[in-house]
Amino acid sequence: MIFAGLCLTTDDVRRLSDFYQRVLRTTSDCDDNIHQEIHTSGASLAILKSDNISEHGNKNMSLAFTVDDVDAEYIRLKSLGIEILDSPTVRPWGAKNMRFCDPDGNFIVFRSFPNS
Repeated sequence: MIFAGLCLTTDDVRRLSDFYQRVLRTTSDCDDNIHQEIHTSGASLAILKSDNISEHGNKNMSLAFTVDDVDAEYIRLKSLGIEILDSPTVRPWGAKNMRFCDPDGNFIVFRSFPNS
């Protein structure tokens, strides 16, 4: 079995898609207000319009992306005006993590493994 991707529901597909395209430095293969698919090297991130977002909001998860240099990403995201919740910090398991949110409040973690 291969994990293929994740779908986030939102009331503003374009806003969320634009955010992820800037943060992940990629593009969407769709351009509409109902569904967009953003591809990364590992899996795809779908963004889907939901008219009843309050019934489906997910506040108990975070998206994690492994990056080459979390410190460089910290500087880049700050320059994009993205509020960083937790600056790069080495965790007991060896990952160096930083945390921020997308415009809908979903948590995102960028991490690197300095000793790898």
